[in-house]
Amino acid sequence: MNAYDHDYFEALYRREADPWQFETSAYEQAKYAATLACLPRAHYRHGLELGCSIGVLSEKLASRVSALTAIDTSSDALDRARQRLCRQAHVELLHAHLPAGGWNRNRYDLIVASEVLYYFTTPVLQRLARKLCDCALPGADIVAVHWLGPTDYPLTAQAAVDRLERAFGGLRPMSRQRTDCYRLDVWRKST
Repeated sequence: MNAYDHDYFEALYRREADPWQFETSAYEQAKYAATLACLPRAHYRHGLELGCSIGVLSEKLASRVSALTAIDTSSDALDRARQRLCRQAHVELLHAHLPAGGWNRNRYDLIVASEVLYYFTTPVLQRLARKLCDCALPGADIVAVHWLGPTDYPLTAQAAVDRLERAFGGLRPMSRQRTDCYRLDVWRKST
């Protein structure tokens, strides 16, 4: 894959309902638990999740926010997320192709990017970082968690997260965790 390709994701979700086994993988469940545990606050007013897929992490994040905006490029994935989250009236699911707008009309005090940043080329990642900084409230927490293994995506997890952090500029790192499988980074926007 050369870039974040909408058609790739649509075809992937048409072939398989849960292509990365988000619902059943021990790796995913451990990563979700670590992601929730790393959040500096017990509760947030409005969260944003980039690349929500079928909504497994979204469902877990929903308990930590008063409102959640979760976005994905795949309409099939979003249909499954809607089924999963149908009783969560405070969750808004948006069909959007990052870094294009629509999702950035709100201001967020939590932003989560899980397994999505390495799909972007460096210029696209830089545009996305600017948009994220613009829609992040002062004091917002921004979380990135990504697989460290080999990929055929434009960037490795290491390169993607490091480039995002450089593009953020003035965000203060709050915590960094690494396992054999993934890295988890948390930044806070200055107040």
